[in-house]
Amino acid sequence: MRTAPVFAVSAALVAGTTLGLAPTAHASGTAATGTTVRFVDIAGDGGTVLKANVVTPAGADGASRFPVIVLPTSWAVPQIEYLAQAQKLADSGYVVVSYNSRGFWQSGGEIETAGPKDVADASLVIDWALAHTPADPDKVGMAGVSYGAGISLLASAHDSRIKAVAALSGWADLIESIYSGRTQHLQAAAVLGGAGYLTGRPGPELRQILGDFLSSDLDKEDEMIAWGRTRSAATQLDRINANGAAIMLGNAWGDTIFPPNQYASFYEKLTGPKRLEFRPGDHATAEATGLLGLPNDTWTSAHRWFDHYLKGVDNGIDREQPVRLKPRSDGGYESYPDWKSVGADERKIALGGTQRIWANVDSGANGGLVFLSNILDQLVQAPPTASIPLLPRAFAGVWQSERYGTAQQVRGTAKLHTTVTSTKESGTLVAYLYDVGPLGLGKLVSNAPYTFHGQTPGKPFTVDLELFSTAYDVPAGHRLAVVVDTVDPLYIEHNPTGARLTFSSPAGDPSYVSVPLRAK
Repeated sequence: MRTAPVFAVSAALVAGTTLGLAPTAHASGTAATGTTVRFVDIAGDGGTVLKANVVTPAGADGASRFPVIVLPTSWAVPQIEYLAQAQKLADSGYVVVSYNSRGFWQSGGEIETAGPKDVADASLVIDWALAHTPADPDKVGMAGVSYGAGISLLASAHDSRIKAVAALSGWADLIESIYSGRTQHLQAAAVLGGAGYLTGRPGPELRQILGDFLSSDLDKEDEMIAWGRTRSAATQLDRINANGAAIMLGNAWGDTIFPPNQYASFYEKLTGPKRLEFRPGDHATAEATGLLGLPNDTWTSAHRWFDHYLKGVDNGIDREQPVRLKPRSDGGYESYPDWKSVGADERKIALGGTQRIWANVDSGANGGLVFLSNILDQLVQAPPTASIPLLPRAFAGVWQSERYGTAQQVRGTAKLHTTVTSTKESGTLVAYLYDVGPLGLGKLVSNAPYTFHGQTPGKPFTVDLELFSTAYDVPAGHRLAVVVDTVDPLYIEHNPTGARLTFSSPAGDPSYVSVPLRAK
């Protein structure tokens, strides 16, 4: 839980800095550019007061109507979060209403974690904007980072007035985000829970779910999954597609709160206008400089998205290839017609032979620390590392490819297929893919956890696991290594004392990791 205060303080600092860099307002409430900024109270669901700010374009005389964008705040961040972006949008002719999500800071109510009340709040904020600002009812958009992204997507399923959405560093599937592979993402949940308690008022349902989740109460698993599904846009795809809003999704490759896989899967099932963008970084770091009012590629794309789908500007974004990626290297942006084209080629690494490992010991291979590790990768291309030759084989299974004569451009989702035999009925394994240099130092390319329950001790079973999607260039002369162990500080493990796991590769069903590669 030590990371939670760090997250909350960081969020507050970001918001505070945003306020400092946003254009200052005069005493009359008119910004230097002629736009006006007002701080207002909006009645949400059940009359709950939502603290909000409204930025109106210059020249709003009551006769003209402007597109409106509604911005719910991120988890644990005050309502000033989006002021810099709101000012930029207002300068280009938008009414912008940003509000503090219920249960946080000065807004009333309790934290619902994007529950029905949060979705109702979004529609009531739109109602307020249409009644109290020069907003055009036919040109309504929503956007947000993290929590605001999740609420925006869910609102687009329930409110057909929403014509365009920019959901940045958010989730479409809450279960696949923090409970992927049926493994609790410990640090992610601790950060969110801690920040919620520090800056808001978690409701009784959230307190119960968080307690059950962190305590590994398997008797409550079905209840936890049902709770998460009601808060997942992926379960409301039919409604979102029927409403037809133009959906832009943006995320970071190393997002340790909402990994990219679930966004990519959701994107593929959208039938309306859509766009998917991935960049290096961790949770919300791809958008951070934009919140400070600085140039930012993600926000630039979001503005272009709204300009086209709300204003009707012919800026060409609808004719561009809709999947846009920035690899975790010095390479520039790449564009693709769809997600399946990202890793069109494939190379398999055979997981031959039989390897047995003891559980309950961290081998030294791990995914790093929430936020810190992937921010370092974003800024200086320094992902978590491990010396592959020195990994203790009693606690880690290790397989390596040949050395590659040419650079390998890993793009998309690597997949593990193997046969496991456990001495216990429950257990957890974590799979890693490393880029290994000539001296044996491995740089983490991707990872993912997997937990099983109810297996018969001594009886083999099949494991199929998707690693977290990525875009990583392996230099010529390097090789890829697959490592599997049982302990990682990012995740809660379920390995009984004394458990052993055996990884085998039956002749009729060989084990492998398929690595997606960019087509030549």
